[in-house]
Amino acid sequence: MPTDAPPPRRRLSPEAARDLALDAARALLLADGPQAVTLKAVAARVGRTHANLLHHFGSAGGLQTALAARMAAGIVAEIRTAVLAARRGEQDPAEIVRLTFDAFDRGGAGALASWAILTGNHDALDPVLSAIHALVDELAGEEGLSTRPVAEETLQLVLSALGDALLGAPMARALGLPRDTARRLAAEGLGPRDRLAFMPPKR
Repeated sequence: MPTDAPPPRRRLSPEAARDLALDAARALLLADGPQAVTLKAVAARVGRTHANLLHHFGSAGGLQTALAARMAAGIVAEIRTAVLAARRGEQDPAEIVRLTFDAFDRGGAGALASWAILTGNHDALDPVLSAIHALVDELAGEEGLSTRPVAEETLQLVLSALGDALLGAPMARALGLPRDTARRLAAEGLGPRDRLAFMPPKR
């Protein structure tokens, strides 16, 4: 006898369920902004219950923190690869600027960071800050450099990318400048290759 009942949901491991929810949360972030990343919206998108997501993340803040941690890991991995390639002379250091600006603008990291600040969920920023700190220590340690120049270069680059993600487009329009002006200025601000803090000193 035919039935209109939906098929039973596929059982997932806890890790797979979390990954599925985080995929949905990132899709919502990119499509509708950070305010759309709620437990209810993510649950509806993945066909799970609100209680199920509460079990995995504890709260909407926990979901946002987990999303930030995953995004930070991906961003840092890409930037690390670009820096190491630049150090080997295989890639223009300007690629580091492009990746950072893309991560905060098109990748949604800027919107998520600003939302975390405005809503008081500062815990969501911790994974991002920790990942960047670890990257700076690693890049400095690999070449025996002081962490200070790498940290200063990173601070300037991340703040420029975050500001551009939040206000770059309207500011450029208001000033009659090309949209990519902030990116260009950031790349030019890196200085010559042999003086770039992300590059090893000449031997």
